[in-house]
Parts: sequence; structure tokens; C-alpha cells
Amino acid sequence: MTTDEQVWACPFRHDEALEPDPTMARMRTEAPVARVRMPYGEGRCWLVTRHADVRLVTSDRRFSRAALVGTDFPRITPAPIAQSESINLMDPPTLNRVRRLVVKAFSNAQVEKLRPWTRRVVDELLAGITEHGAPADLMELLAGQLPLRTISELLGIPEADRPGIRRDAVAMMSMNVADRTTAAAAKAGLRAYFTALCAARRRDPGDDLISALATARIDDEMLDEGELTVLAMLLMVSGHDTLTYDIGNIVYTLLTHPTHLAELRAHPDRLPKALEELLRFIPFRQGVGIPRVALEDVDFDGVTVRAGDTVHVSYLTANRDEAVYERPDELDFDRDKPASHMAFGHGTHHCLGAHLARMEMEVCIGSLLAAFPDLRLAVPAEQVRWNTVSIWRFPLALPVAW
Repeated sequence: MTTDEQVWACPFRHDEALEPDPTMARMRTEAPVARVRMPYGEGRCWLVTRHADVRLVTSDRRFSRAALVGTDFPRITPAPIAQSESINLMDPPTLNRVRRLVVKAFSNAQVEKLRPWTRRVVDELLAGITEHGAPADLMELLAGQLPLRTISELLGIPEADRPGIRRDAVAMMSMNVADRTTAAAAKAGLRAYFTALCAARRRDPGDDLISALATARIDDEMLDEGELTVLAMLLMVSGHDTLTYDIGNIVYTLLTHPTHLAELRAHPDRLPKALEELLRFIPFRQGVGIPRVALEDVDFDGVTVRAGDTVHVSYLTANRDEAVYERPDELDFDRDKPASHMAFGHGTHHCLGAHLARMEMEVCIGSLLAAFPDLRLAVPAEQVRWNTVSIWRFPLALPVAW
């Protein structure tokens, strides 16, 4: 049976700690451009799993995100997470104009200005962990605190509002059909909150990022109410949600790879390079994200994706592609030629906050290892409980001792 005739019914979730999904790994080898059936949405679609093909789909203008607007596209969540006004559903040149506004806030120079503040917050959180005593849950006391405080500081989110935003952000990401109503209510609640907040900042701007976006002009035009609301909401949710889980996953991986942990303790200057390898190695989410629509026929080594077809990509399998990475299933901090990973996406929708995320991880992980030189899991690794509902993969709790 040829690749374009077979339809894969992939479960699109794998809850074995942080092991790669074996079905998706098979697909990269056996059917790298495959027809798949998604759990939600109308119709079948394609899934692209090789590194080179993922790069093509995510950077070639023959594939469109904007064409998804108004469609019930195939997906892994009961309802679409992205909203029609979202930057995630824009194509160039509209996308480029909006990205230019946000990129200024996340430039290397702007992020570096935040480093001393971030270090102070991390030191405060680590002192709190010491005061709490062992065992301490790093998901609650560190990973769940730093990213939320950082993006809230940038956006000017009042401290009293942050826990509610966090709860809604978690609820919105459920893949469970039983949570469909709760997820929809969380999404609506966040939208209502940011609609009111953005309107207030437009009337009375401050020195925060939402105010800057509310008053900025793009080619003599301003973001309309919906665009501004959804952009602020996206920055808030993605600016803390994914990084919370990244920190937890990275600490878990280091604590379960003692040789690599010892290497970092002996050579802390290698942390930035090690983090890039950890981001490549760790399967940070379930299944796939937001797809694209082919605007014309595109050939992939004899498999033709037709105009109008929906195409998903897997950054997870691309990050383990043996054609790009030598020994891809090994964690190796000393790769001779480390290829760029796709943990932050690729192409026109590469993560806007990648610089900020890297800085936070460097400060957080580096300070944690320095403050607790004998940090270890407080329970056997097999007793760590993992999320089994969200699109993200992460430990529900990460109890540590020292």
C-alpha cells in the first residue's frame, strides 16, 4: 500500500514520562508524508515528520495558516485553541507587520535588560525552596512561578489576576473531550479579561508591552480591538505556559541523567549549549499543533499534497531525525555540529519569545544547580506523575530533596 493510500489512526498522545511517541517515530521512517485521521475536526489530513519536510512546510508560502480561518480543521483538541484574529493564523505580509511590533520587545538587547531582574526573582524563589525544606515541589515553587511572574511583569498584569489567568490557561489546553465545555469557558474568560484590559490600556497607556502594542501603528494602521486582545492573550498564555513545563521537563531530565548533570556541575559555562540539546531531545508536547493548508499541489518525493489539503508537521519527530542528528535518541551535550532544533517551531511562526525563554532557562537552571549542589529526586523516577490531559507533556509535581 502506498503512503498516500494508507490512513494512519495515530492516538497523538504518549504518556510514558518523556519518551518519544513510538508510533510517530515509525511514521518518520515508514511514511514520512502520511495521511492521518485526527481525533477532532472535519476530514483527513497529512502529517509531515522529517526535518527537511517540516522546514519546507513551515517556511514555504505555498502553505497557509490564514486559510484555516473559519474552518473546522483536523486537530488534537476538541475545539481550536487559536482564534481567528490570532497572529498564529496570519500569513505574510500581514504577519510580518504584526511580528515587527512584538519582536522589538523580545530582542536580545531588551531581554538582556531583564536578566538582572530575572536573577533576583530566581534567587527569591530558591530562598523560598530552602525555607520550605525537603521534599519540595519544583513545579509549584519554581517552574510554576518564574515564567508567570516574568511575562506578567512585561505585560503589566496585576498580581491579583495572575492565578486566575494561570488556571484558565491550563484548562484551555485540554485534549479531553469531557473538558470541552470547561476549555471553551476558560478561553472565553481569558478573551473577556484581555478585551477589558486592552481597552483600558488604549485609553490610559502605561509603560508595559500591552500599552505599547495598543498605541503602536503598523503602516499607519493600529491593531484593531480583536487583534490586540488576542495578541495580548497569546503573549500571556504562551509566555508562561510552555516555559513552565520546559523548566520542569529539563530538571527532571537532568536528575534522571546523572552523568550529564555531573558534567554541567563541573562545567557550568556549558549550560547554554546543553539547554539547546535538552530542548531538542525532550518531547515537549503531545502530537501536533496548528496545521497549514496547501495553496497549490506540492510534491514530497512522489507523494503529492493537493491544493486545499490540510498539513500538520511534527517538530517532535523532526528533532529526532537521524538524517540531521547523529545518534538522535541520545542526549549529547558535546555534539560536534549541533543542528538547530525545532522546539521553538520554525519559519514564519517561529516562537516570538524564544530569546526570553532561553534567558529565563539559563538563569533558572543555572542558579538552581549552583544553589543545590546535591539536588536529587525525592521519589523514584517511576513515581513521578505526568499530565495526561493537556497538549503539553510535563510532571504534575516534581518533588526534590538535597
